[in-house]
Amino acid sequence: MTVITIGIVGMTAVLLAVQMKSTKGEYGIYLVMAAGCFIFFYGVSKMETILDAMDRLQEMLRLNRVYLSTLMKMTGITYIAEFCSGICKDAGYGAIGSQIEIFGKLSILAVSMPIVLALMETLQRFLG
Repeated sequence: MTVITIGIVGMTAVLLAVQMKSTKGEYGIYLVMAAGCFIFFYGVSKMETILDAMDRLQEMLRLNRVYLSTLMKMTGITYIAEFCSGICKDAGYGAIGSQIEIFGKLSILAVSMPIVLALMETLQRFLG
């Protein structure tokens, strides 16, 4: 599938949900959530290609595996937090969606702290 196909799936789900809004609004939300899950899991299936490319990149540049691993964790946290937040906001629970976004940002900060500390130690060695 391509981006066009995924776009069509998303647009179709939204258009059907808009049609259902006047009669059974909750079914529209379920439909959009199902389409969102389909797109989410299809996106996750693309991760194999990305992981292979990251492994090759790591071999070519001889980077510490921790850096690429952290980058992948940060990407995953962002993707999941945005997905869940969007569903909550679409369902009318914007406050919960915002809290999920904040938690995602804090999680990214926590995951990246070892790299930030290593960078600061390196700078301290060069400057001190």
